[in-house]
Amino acid sequence: MASEAQAAPGDRPFRVLGVQQLALGGPSKAGLRRLWVDLFGLPVTGTFRSERENVDEDILVCGAGAAKVEIDLMEPIDPEKSPKVHVPPLNHLGLWIDDLPAAVTWLAGKGVRFTPGGIRKGASGFDVCFIHPRGADDAPQGGEGVLIELVQAPPALVAAMDALAQKQTP
Repeated sequence: MASEAQAAPGDRPFRVLGVQQLALGGPSKAGLRRLWVDLFGLPVTGTFRSERENVDEDILVCGAGAAKVEIDLMEPIDPEKSPKVHVPPLNHLGLWIDDLPAAVTWLAGKGVRFTPGGIRKGASGFDVCFIHPRGADDAPQGGEGVLIELVQAPPALVAAMDALAQKQTP
């Protein structure tokens, strides 16, 4: 039986297209780099540092094209300050969304709690918004303990996913 919060397929004005990123945190990026760069061989394609977000991160890429997933290795600039990007070690996951503004509006109307800051440019240049790990009285649905980043998919990814979906339709 469908839950009360479950929407009919035609009711949801957006689609989740895939995983955009996994963000992993540690007290130091050195151990994370040994595994992900030195042993797994993933290339470092960029860096991001933000005092406001208390993060120093390396941006890695796994895969290519529509299947590309970003792996962010993060350490806190100051381990005593918040946000604590290293607690928990799986800091957040990012999901590609085909229409981010529509998703945020619709999800907020369904009682989803977002972190402060609204839609903004993320470290990789895409518009992003975060679902808070926990709900609140005025917005009871959070990420059930997980910080979830919603990322506006670029038009080329939306088109690629549409083409894949058409090929799968009999």
